[in-house]
Amino acid sequence: MSWRMRVVHTTGYDYATPVTSSYNEARLTPRNDGRQNVILSRVETTPSTRSYRYTDYWGSVVTAFDLHAPHTGLEVVGSSVVETEATVVPEERASWEDLASEPIIDRFTEVLGFSDYVPAHKGLLGVAARLAKGLTPEEAVRAAATWVHSEMSYVPGTTGVHTSAVEAWGEKKGVCQDYAHLTLLLLRGMGIPSRYVSGYLHPRRSAVVGETVEGQSHAWIEAWTGGWWGYDPTNDVEVNEQHVTVGVGRDYHDVPPLKGIYSGGGSTALDVVVEITRLA
Repeated sequence: MSWRMRVVHTTGYDYATPVTSSYNEARLTPRNDGRQNVILSRVETTPSTRSYRYTDYWGSVVTAFDLHAPHTGLEVVGSSVVETEATVVPEERASWEDLASEPIIDRFTEVLGFSDYVPAHKGLLGVAARLAKGLTPEEAVRAAATWVHSEMSYVPGTTGVHTSAVEAWGEKKGVCQDYAHLTLLLLRGMGIPSRYVSGYLHPRRSAVVGETVEGQSHAWIEAWTGGWWGYDPTNDVEVNEQHVTVGVGRDYHDVPPLKGIYSGGGSTALDVVVEITRLA
């Protein structure tokens, strides 16, 4: 059964002194793919400015804009209506031998390698080998995500946007970004192509049509085991109608909702609100 949702993501910045110019990129537009269909989407700013859109290397839609008049605040609002369905595990199943073949490694090398957010770690690579033993690649994806879910505690504020999977593992605490990065470390250690996904999550499975609730920016993973499919290690479930995909990449570095540089100004205050309404 499909869902239709409206998502409104509002980000506000307050500057201590006027900013004279800024250059920004927003990744707030949901993806059109096999699991979801974007009906409408727009990104608006206050102060208003002209913007342009492009699709980045990973297939995420980017809204770029810059401001060159002095301003002491900036508000960015991404509004979308999107229809979603549950993930479908591909009928075509890759074997471990397939995943270890030169053509597959060459094709997916960028999402098989390690990074600052997903660094190689001897102990965790040992866990990955143990979890995968005797399982198919598809089963190993579920096993890795379930292991992360069981071993980590969801505690907001214990990690930040620059925390690596290994650092979060050292604390055994974190948020969805950390769960995703840690799962990617295990999957890449197994030789399974896997990527980071950013988006939104409606918090209620039994959502009432027409009711607006406080939603969440969320992160999960997609694995390639013959085709791409999604799993949410934070909640230990396959990606379903509650999930709205915005961006994919190697790790968080490729998909931040907003990033930019500015001149002038001083310290900033940041406020983020996500509202989600199930429409059908």
